[in-house]
Amino acid sequence: MSVMSEIQRRTVAAHRRYWPGSEKAVLWGLTLLIGILSVAPLARLVWAAVAPQGIPDFSRLSHLLGTRRVLTATLNTLTIAVVSTLLAMLLGTVAALLIALTNLRGKQAWMFTFILPLMIPPQVTALAWVQALSPSSPVLQFFGLSLPPGSPSPLYSMSGILLLLGLHNAPLVFLMVRAGLRRLPADLVEAARAGGAQPWRVLFTIILPLVRPAIFAGAALSFVTAAGNFGIQAMLGIPGRVPTLITLVYQQLNTLGASALADMAVLSLLIATITLGGLMISRWLGGRQDVRVTGTPRSLHQSLGRWRLLVEIIVWLWMILTLLLPLSALLTTSLTQGFGQALTFSSLTLTNYANALFGYPAIRQAFFTSLGLTLLTAVILTVASLFLAYFLSWQRTRLVRVLQLSTELAYALPGIVTGIAAILFFLKPLPLIHVSLYGTVWIILAAYLSNFMALVLRPTMAGFAQIERSLDEAAQIFGAGFLRRMRDILLPLAAPSAMAGTILVVLTALNEIQVSVLLVTSGTQTLGPMIVFLDEGGSSTLAAATGCLMIGVVLMLMLLASVFARCLPEGVLPWRV
Repeated sequence: MSVMSEIQRRTVAAHRRYWPGSEKAVLWGLTLLIGILSVAPLARLVWAAVAPQGIPDFSRLSHLLGTRRVLTATLNTLTIAVVSTLLAMLLGTVAALLIALTNLRGKQAWMFTFILPLMIPPQVTALAWVQALSPSSPVLQFFGLSLPPGSPSPLYSMSGILLLLGLHNAPLVFLMVRAGLRRLPADLVEAARAGGAQPWRVLFTIILPLVRPAIFAGAALSFVTAAGNFGIQAMLGIPGRVPTLITLVYQQLNTLGASALADMAVLSLLIATITLGGLMISRWLGGRQDVRVTGTPRSLHQSLGRWRLLVEIIVWLWMILTLLLPLSALLTTSLTQGFGQALTFSSLTLTNYANALFGYPAIRQAFFTSLGLTLLTAVILTVASLFLAYFLSWQRTRLVRVLQLSTELAYALPGIVTGIAAILFFLKPLPLIHVSLYGTVWIILAAYLSNFMALVLRPTMAGFAQIERSLDEAAQIFGAGFLRRMRDILLPLAAPSAMAGTILVVLTALNEIQVSVLLVTSGTQTLGPMIVFLDEGGSSTLAAATGCLMIGVVLMLMLLASVFARCLPEGVLPWRV
């Protein structure tokens, strides 16, 4: 080969290495996307908190953080996060043990109902419980258990927030513990049983110590979710005068507007510190995540014996009290003309549903805005995650690890922190085009893309882990380019796992409130905050009807996903055994 031919070959190879469809170009495109959506807004948030005037001012930080209202809100936030997490750990662990280890009948139906509260928007959950336990509750009136007239709902208190957050986050612990129990080596347990160990001794000396990492992993998720849960804290804490950092940020921005952004950046940074600190403590308490023992993982089985019927009655009564009671109160309120009316043939009406669907353009616009943003978010994140999972699985460079850390950090932080960061970063007009995204749907889309990317990335990476890399290497040897290999070989194999993440994003983003509550305007409403706005405006029956419609959409999506469960990888849908 001549020198000129060798130079031409190297030139073509270098050109292909950096052309728009090459691996390098795609990786730098993903870096730019994550940098703009996640890294830059969070960096802007930190800078706005530390140096709002361009110069670091730590005296201002200490003064703001030392005020009575911030100290009270911080203490309440920590109390809510810790205590509700302990309740969620107890409920979720017991539920996982019953489902994974016992011969409980009707597991599939009970697990579906146990997971359902996690899929229902927290603001709808709070509204349902308030209407179920209010003095004018039609359900309590039916059973003759009404509270004294004029008395406030007992849920407007710290204990009410703790109870609802514990119930709402218990499925998170359940999912993690159930996954840990599935990997539990059966040989150790069977050896202990053969040695005469009683079931309770086996549980506390073998099973629970081995699934401790899973329990604390679920606790970490519960802690983060509880600290950043705006729906329940706002619906119960604001009327009950229980200030938290989340509600303090919301109220201050609504009252003072953009002038409060610098102080709210400090509070957002404090919320982020609390959640990240909780994650680190949970990781330390949980120990190693890869507990290795000898033995073959097999399904364990512990018969409940003569206690089975009693246990089944208890678990279904629990489900009736914690799910059917509040939902029935919500449904009853939505079918009456006024809040607190008894549901009779004379008071029965569908006017609230007609108004929610056709009478109020703001609700209809909010639904279509949320639907459009959700679908666009799901499509963009699915495509981006398929390519990013390729690099994370097979090219673990320093840049790739930073990208993964950025997506995980954006997902771990509460949505309201993402919202404040998006406002600070996109408030000023963008360079070159001189257009501000603030007040448009595009800032909500940017926040969604940042907050939910890890939700799609995790199952997609699990799909790539099952692909034999030699397939990609063989195609590369025969000259197939990067995009060609992705299109013809890798994407079809990883698509089912990526679709699992897409389903989770749709279920999460359609009714979410944490991210968008600070970003919506009168012209860019989304469905999630609408419940809070309707309830604050005194339209309780209309809010109940809207909440029932939101639950109906969630149920429809869950059932539709269950129909196509056979096309998805095993364990993708969390509500299936």
